[in-house]
Amino acid sequence: MATSQTVTLNRSRRPQVLVLAREALRVCKLRIGVTIAFTALAGASAVPGAEAAGPALALLVLSVLLASAAAGGFNQYMEADLDRCMSRTRARPFASGRLARHRGWLAGFALAVVVAVGLAAWATNAVAAAFVLLGALFYGVIYTLWLKRRTWLNIVLGGLAGSFALLAGAAAADPGLHPVALLLALVLFLWTPSHFWSLAIALQREYAKAGVPMLPVLIGNRAAARIVLANTVLLVTASVLPVFFGLGGLYLAGALGGGSYLLYQNLRMVRDPVPRHAMASFHASLVQLTLLLVAVIADGGF
Repeated sequence: MATSQTVTLNRSRRPQVLVLAREALRVCKLRIGVTIAFTALAGASAVPGAEAAGPALALLVLSVLLASAAAGGFNQYMEADLDRCMSRTRARPFASGRLARHRGWLAGFALAVVVAVGLAAWATNAVAAAFVLLGALFYGVIYTLWLKRRTWLNIVLGGLAGSFALLAGAAAADPGLHPVALLLALVLFLWTPSHFWSLAIALQREYAKAGVPMLPVLIGNRAAARIVLANTVLLVTASVLPVFFGLGGLYLAGALGGGSYLLYQNLRMVRDPVPRHAMASFHASLVQLTLLLVAVIADGGF
């Protein structure tokens, strides 16, 4: 009888463990983390003539993913109140209450960053590890704690987290930081406003309700759409510059193809800044970034 009850209890616990694991993965924003880790891989591929060792590079990418997951989890922990105000985020684990907020989570996030930075330093070098740390700090602390609720510059400066991931990958290949790496970091920095301000135009009312000073909340959707377009012009221009420092035709094709599509969607949004066009612009920025990063890696491979 006791054995039967034990088996039943074990079976009932398994779904609970699986649910907890699934919610923990949602907390860590793994989709964003995978993108950032892919950015680090592109950074390592971008440096002409330099090749990072396979196992070392794999560990560096893993460290970026781990640091990004910790920063994303900390962001959700600290912004549970804001997330409840928006339809896009109110179902997140901390916002919905499916996961209880306690200090154990904070200790876990901090430990994950320490492990990530240590792993990057051990596998590659101190420069790459420093960029892994800066990426986590800029998203987790500077963006989440200092900027998000205070200024429209929140996503501009917070977007440096993606640039630092790319620089971490580049530093793993060459700690001296080749000009191509610096230019691609600039491209990532310029990409973030076009990406997030498009989303903010689509969700302007929700950001206003939550009290987040995103640019469209402060100046209106039409003016914000024009600024997004101007920023994208700078973004596409900057994305061409690495060709003059060693990247080739494959990269140029990806940069121009993705950039042209993003400009097209931005123009539609400027003409009619309704949520449908703003979301199309938001998704176009994802297409542009994906094409750019794939082109970097493909060009480096050839």
